[in-house]
Amino acid sequence: MFEIGDVVIYSEHGLCKIDDICKKDLFGETRLYYVLHPLGEQTLKISTPVDGKKKRLMRTMNREEAEELMDVFGRPGIEWVDDPKHRARAYQSLVQSGDRQKIAEVTGALMDKKLNTDQKIYDQDRKILNHVQSILFRELSMALGISIEEVANRVEERILAGTPQ
Repeated sequence: MFEIGDVVIYSEHGLCKIDDICKKDLFGETRLYYVLHPLGEQTLKISTPVDGKKKRLMRTMNREEAEELMDVFGRPGIEWVDDPKHRARAYQSLVQSGDRQKIAEVTGALMDKKLNTDQKIYDQDRKILNHVQSILFRELSMALGISIEEVANRVEERILAGTPQ
């Protein structure tokens, strides 16, 4: 169980800080809830059951895990799916799994296509890419102690070089 003050990853909101843990009565059932807010958005408050199964709360990665994850960029990852609709469904499913390795592979595939082709990427690809970059790069930034821009630069360099550095 997490504690008040912990920074965690919460599904599509990314890095969040736990402000409180309290009991709430909803629909005649009393459950324990985390009350949290996304970092950088002090006004947005989110309540999620401590024992919730739908939305995943995960601990943040440490420096070693972040360095290992950075190695994903620049090496072959997931295969590119040519059909845009199938690609969007497949990649979104991988992102929703919460598996950081798979999320990094999706990010790498989309960034590679964006950086290494003359074609524009589809809107659904851009939306997925922006979403995963905002969450993953912020977490990598925190774990590595560097700016989000520096994370983006390092990832881009690795993808353009085609091999881990």
